[in-house]
Amino acid sequence: MTTHKLRFAIFGNIYQPRKSVSVQGILDCLSAHQAVISMERQFYTFLVEERQLSLTGVKVFDNDSFEADFAISVGGDGTFLRTASVVGAKQIPILGINTGRLGFLADVNELEIERAIDALFADDYSVESRAAIFVETDNHSLQGYDCALNDVAILKRDSASMITIHASINGEYLTTYQADGLVLSTPTGSTAYSLSVGGPIIVPGTHVFSLTAVAPHSLNIRPIVVSADSVIDLTIETRTHNFLVALDGRSEKLPDTTRLTLRKAPYQVQVIKRAGTRYFSTLREKMMWGADQRG
Repeated sequence: MTTHKLRFAIFGNIYQPRKSVSVQGILDCLSAHQAVISMERQFYTFLVEERQLSLTGVKVFDNDSFEADFAISVGGDGTFLRTASVVGAKQIPILGINTGRLGFLADVNELEIERAIDALFADDYSVESRAAIFVETDNHSLQGYDCALNDVAILKRDSASMITIHASINGEYLTTYQADGLVLSTPTGSTAYSLSVGGPIIVPGTHVFSLTAVAPHSLNIRPIVVSADSVIDLTIETRTHNFLVALDGRSEKLPDTTRLTLRKAPYQVQVIKRAGTRYFSTLREKMMWGADQRG
C-alpha cells in the first residue's frame, strides 16, 4: 500500500460539458485518499465558471508546469492524446477516464472510476509504455508539440488536387505517393485514423510504425510496416505550395519547401491499465473486430 500523499494532475474536455460530469466523483475519491490535486487552468476555469463546481484545495497549473505521480485524463481518446502531448516527456503514467463514446486509451468508464482510483493507491495496476513519433522540420518549426502518440498525417489542403509525397526510409528511397495524404501510425494509433484509410491493426508493444496512403492514385500502393527505429524522410510537392501536417489531429500548415523527418520519440508515453484488462477482448468489444455480421 502507498503511504505518502500521491500527487495527481487532472486534464479535461472543456468543449462538451457532459464530459465533465464525472469530475466531482473523481475529486471526492482522490480527496478521500488525501491526494494532492492539481488541474490545468483552462479545465479548472471551465468547471468553476460553467459548471459551478467548488474546487477548494485544488491547485492550478499552466502548460507543463506541474509535478505529479499520476495524470488523469477526463474525456475521450482525444483528451487523452492532448494530455499525452503535455505529460508524455515527464514519463508520468496517465489514467484515461472515458466520458466519450469509443475509448481505447481512455478505457475507464464512469461506473469504474472509484475502483480504478482505489487501485492506484493499492498498487493494483500495470503501466504500458507506448512509442510516439517525433517530427522534425528543416526550415519551419512546428507551433505546438512535436510528438504524436497516435499518428502523423500529411494531408492536402484543397479539395481538388492530390499531393506528391517522396518517402525515404533510413536514407533509401521507398516510393512516391500520389494521394490525398499519408498517415504514419504507431501501434497505439493503428485503430484510429490509420485504420479508417485501410491501415493494419498493430498490437501495442510491437516495435513498428505503419505508413498508409490516403486515397492513393495507384491501386498498387499498399500499407507498409517498418521498424520503429527507422528514420523516415518526406518531401512534398503541391499545386498550392503548402500542405497540412497533423499530429494526433492537431494540424498546422507548412510550405511545401519543408522537409519532414520522422523518428521514434526520445520518450515513451506511460499508459495505466487496470488489472484484468486485455487488448484483444477490447478490440472485439469496441471495434466489433472479427464479428460475423451475416444474418
